[in-house]
Parts: sequence; structure tokens; C-alpha cells
Amino acid sequence: MTTAKKTTAGRQGFKTGEAVVYPAHGVGRITAIEEQEIAGYKLELFVVSFEKDKMVLRVPTAKANSVGMRKLAEPELVKKALDLLTGRARVKRTMWSRRAQEYEAKINSGDLLSVTEVVRDLYRSEAQPEQSYSERQLYESALDRVVREISSVNRITETEALKLIEQSLAKSPRRAKGEAEAEGEAESDDLQEEAA
Repeated sequence: MTTAKKTTAGRQGFKTGEAVVYPAHGVGRITAIEEQEIAGYKLELFVVSFEKDKMVLRVPTAKANSVGMRKLAEPELVKKALDLLTGRARVKRTMWSRRAQEYEAKINSGDLLSVTEVVRDLYRSEAQPEQSYSERQLYESALDRVVREISSVNRITETEALKLIEQSLAKSPRRAKGEAEAEGEAESDDLQEEAA
């Protein structure tokens, strides 16, 4: 009886077949909980499969929380994330390399709202100047994470989740023309710095 209690406590409420979020890789599914002997120690591991990336990760059950593995967001948090997309983009006036590091950290935090902020801040409508390659890469990475979590939480396809996100982004306030031009100039300065 005590071993059953110990194992459940060690698993922090995660179960086989459950979808989870692993910060560095996004939404995966626990396919098994297995025991392996490593360096003479018995270790209980979550086997997390990331079907889209064709990757399998083994996470020690005792380390799941400390590495940031978490359950999917609650539906209220998904609604909050979609509302966040309707807000005005907050772009700092710092060098692109520093902003890129901050965006990367937010994406890898695994926090739905932080990743959603990256999507909001890097989103470009047809009327706005094109993104640089690195900007587009970060945007697509963040968008993919948000789409996968929303589709898993709402039990809809990724295409339907993307439509929800695009509808929220379409409601965001349009930037004034002068603001967009100023940002375009700032981006070209950043690109010149990157090239140097």
C-alpha cells in the first residue's frame, strides 16, 4: 500500500495516455511509465512521445516538475491566451539579438501566456513589412506551440486552432502608419547590425 502511494506521489498526477507540455518541445503524450536501471540505480521514467517531431523523450518521474513538465492549460487559460492576442504588440526598442534571446526564452519556458506574447509581438499582417528570417523562425516556433496546445485543450484540429488564433490576431489594433514605418527602419538597422 505504501509503495502505491509512493509511486503516485512520484508521478505528480501524470498518467499514461495523458497529453503534457514539455517546455523545450511543446505538447507531447505520455505513452508509458517504465523503470530502467541506470548506473546501478532503479529509475522510474515517463516516456513522452512527440508525434509531430517524431521524437521520444524519457523524463525521470521525480524530475518532471523541476524540468517544467506540466499538464495542459485549463480552458480558461486558453481563452486568456486568445484574448492576449487581440492586444497591441509590445516590441522593445533594443537590439534584435537581445529581443531574439528574450523571445527564445519565452518560447522555451513552456508557459502558454509567455509563448502567446511572442506570437502577438512577432505577428505581421499583409499590410506590414515582411519579417526577417530569424524573426519568422521564432514566430513560427511560437505559433506551432500555441496551436498544438490549443488544439489539444479544445479537442479540435490544429487547423481549427490556427483559425482561432488568426481570428484573435485580426482583432488586434492596427498600428499607425508612422509607427509601422519607424519599426521598419529599426528592423533594417537591426539587420545591418546582424550582417556586420
